[in-house]
Amino acid sequence: MSAILEVRNLVKLYPRVTAVDGVSFSVEEGTCFGLLGPNGAGKTTTVEIMEGILPPSAGEVRYRGEPLGARFRSEAGILFQKTALQDFLTVRQTLKLFRGLYPHGYDIDELLALCSLQKLADRDNRKLSGGQQQRLLLAVALVNDPAILFLDEPTTGFDPQARRNFWKLIEAVKARRRTIILTTHYMEEAQRLCDVIAIMDRGRIIAQGAPHELLAQHFADVLIELPREDYTAAARALPLRVIEGAERVEIKTDDLDGTLKALMGVHVPLRRLRIRPPNLEDLFLELTGKELRP
Repeated sequence: MSAILEVRNLVKLYPRVTAVDGVSFSVEEGTCFGLLGPNGAGKTTTVEIMEGILPPSAGEVRYRGEPLGARFRSEAGILFQKTALQDFLTVRQTLKLFRGLYPHGYDIDELLALCSLQKLADRDNRKLSGGQQQRLLLAVALVNDPAILFLDEPTTGFDPQARRNFWKLIEAVKARRRTIILTTHYMEEAQRLCDVIAIMDRGRIIAQGAPHELLAQHFADVLIELPREDYTAAARALPLRVIEGAERVEIKTDDLDGTLKALMGVHVPLRRLRIRPPNLEDLFLELTGKELRP
């Protein structure tokens, strides 16, 4: 596969902070590329430069080997984190309005079907729920049948059911071999949707690769989780690698059988014990060393 988007030595300076500090990566055509990081890591600034909204202080972004220009604008779709829609228009009228801005794109009925909006086609924008409005905004971003689609934290504020339904819509877009750039704070979302992720912190990329490859590079362990009240004083005396949270205790081990025998030897109750492999949230916290920042 060839790169559809290239970021080269990107820098963004503000009077008191370097928001982006020499970031470089490429996005292969037909893949979903996830940009992750704590608040203030520089990912939103990086994406806004990639979208052509902010100018870089140094470096460049190239689309299909060329500087961002008319071709990029005609072939890109963007779902912003926050967008205001025109009042007093229906869903269908809104899509017709945006479809008229492009010479080529989806048929309105096809777009309504793709984003599960058929039953809402004649509803006023003001009467949509949060999840319904986000589906409409996705349809707006797709109206020109973009080759590359930017999704900036698209499921923030969603309940779990709405989030999973939205993921199915994104997977339908992926199935059409469109390129997706995704920023998200939901590690499960990134692990499900992304072919490649880059984790940013303090303006720089600190890890990049396929999720399963990064997990294999950084973890040889499995994780044992126990409710805090089941982790007895005798268990605390064992030589284990333990992270104690407010409600649960997490034990990292590369010797699962031996660790379980040690816990049973000090009569730790195992009824509520859970064994799981590391996930992207573990990797995120391992690399950034902190919870998501305010």
